[in-house]
Amino acid sequence: MKKTRKRKNERTKKPRHQKAKKLKIKSHEAAVRRNKVYLSGKLVDETDARISIFDHGLLYGDGVFEGIRVYDRLIFKLKEHIDRLYDSAQAIMLEIPIGKRQMVDAVIKTLKTNDITSGYIRLIVTRGAGDLGLDPRKCKGNATIIIITDSIALYPEKLYKDGLSIVTVPTRRNIPEAINSQIKSLNYLNNILAKIEAINAGVEEAIMLNQDGFVSECTGDNIFIVKNQRIITPPVYAGVLKGITRNSVIDIAAKAKIPFGEEILTRYDLYNAEEVFLTGTAAEIIPVVRIDGRVISIGKPGPMTLRLTRDFKLLTKVDGVRY
Repeated sequence: MKKTRKRKNERTKKPRHQKAKKLKIKSHEAAVRRNKVYLSGKLVDETDARISIFDHGLLYGDGVFEGIRVYDRLIFKLKEHIDRLYDSAQAIMLEIPIGKRQMVDAVIKTLKTNDITSGYIRLIVTRGAGDLGLDPRKCKGNATIIIITDSIALYPEKLYKDGLSIVTVPTRRNIPEAINSQIKSLNYLNNILAKIEAINAGVEEAIMLNQDGFVSECTGDNIFIVKNQRIITPPVYAGVLKGITRNSVIDIAAKAKIPFGEEILTRYDLYNAEEVFLTGTAAEIIPVVRIDGRVISIGKPGPMTLRLTRDFKLLTKVDGVRY
């Protein structure tokens, strides 16, 4: 009888490694709960971050945003991002209730609170709570300010090494007379529709043409080509967002005395380029090796793209605000 009881006890007793695993899971859950979001002057747990269901940013995409990268406690091109945020707000007559210096302080405070050394910042300003109508005058309170800090990996690492395959999609870029491409608004439906078409085609990114059929940009990135050792990108008036990384590449080229131009491009120009690459805050610089089924040059990331990538990585170590 004693042996039977002993075996029963052995069956019900949990091994030590199982207990340790359970404790580890609890610790991970606790760590997730400690992440904070800046919400209109307060730092709150991300699970407790709430806005009104009548916020016009939610109801109509009435607001502006910025995506910002952090590299080893350096907020890359923070001034440029903050300036663009306020320029976008000015264009849609959205008054941000705090100044630029206060906004910078809020970004740094959120990063320090979450102990983030490298990652991604999403800075959002909405019109605030109103009613169910479009009238922005009904948003009587202050604009809603949200700062989220997290990690981001837009593309798998393999694609940076081997290059992207992308397609041109039917959805055209918004015309500037309707929604100016310089306004980085919360309404990204134009881009999302093109992204859906890219996904349906089995690729990660899509080229969007403007109303005249010329190359504008991709759903979330600017596009460059290399031809005859010149770097070329579409001009802003082609419906292009003046990207922070785009401008960084232009500056790198100027300092290195690499020939550069902003020119109207067609798909023919893309197909016959020596190199093609995309730029964006989240994407950084990523090579493109195939467009609409056409292999670009030798089908591998080219030397100019690799050189610019190296120079860009050096720039992310020094150009920005350290905290």
